[in-house]
Amino acid sequence: MSQHMAPLGKSRSGDKQAQADEPSREEWLQRLEGVHIQRADMNRLIMNYLVTEGFKEAAEKFKLESGVMSPVDLDSLDERIRIRDCIQQGRVLEAVALLNDIRPELLDNDRYLLFHLQQQHLIELIRDGRTEEALAYAQDHLSERGEENPQVLSELERTLALLAFEEPQTSPFGDLLHPSHRQKVASEVNAALLEDQHSPRPQLAVLLRLLLWAQDQLDNHQGQTKLRYPKISQLANPFQ
Repeated sequence: MSQHMAPLGKSRSGDKQAQADEPSREEWLQRLEGVHIQRADMNRLIMNYLVTEGFKEAAEKFKLESGVMSPVDLDSLDERIRIRDCIQQGRVLEAVALLNDIRPELLDNDRYLLFHLQQQHLIELIRDGRTEEALAYAQDHLSERGEENPQVLSELERTLALLAFEEPQTSPFGDLLHPSHRQKVASEVNAALLEDQHSPRPQLAVLLRLLLWAQDQLDNHQGQTKLRYPKISQLANPFQ
């Protein structure tokens, strides 16, 4: 994550006062170091993330290194891992078949999730240059869905627009072909399975959402001057 200082109001006197009250980056880091978090609590948080996101091998290694027990039998993660791996490797129809085997009602009840899986299969056909198959699949499985839902139609149009480019990876819609889009769909499926199993969301993800919400509240402060604070804007590395 990266930090930057949120802006102040336009008042020059307000600027001087705010700068006097504003902690420096070094002071902020010192304050963070002064906050004591029990290692056992941090380890449980990490284990919770690894288990709920389906990182079985990492959870097993972390269990050995930290001594923290997994809240569930790690072998129970295998089905979710297989589905995730299928999506990340572009084998979407195989993932759908596995989903229907273990949770046959899930895609019937969550049609938007089903659309995203069908959309990802369409993307894989386009990636492989199978244009005729892609058009036939869109016509047979997705055209009516677009007529029913404007949001679905917009996403479908972006996907089909890839066919208009000789090099779709470099087109304005090339993000759909990036591995991160596969990961996004895999995470959506994983979250749906957790919810269907009445499992909570990863606690770490909840804390990060709370952090972003708190920063949004500070950014939208209704006082005469905007609040300045060391803002985390990129969650990949907070202090670069």
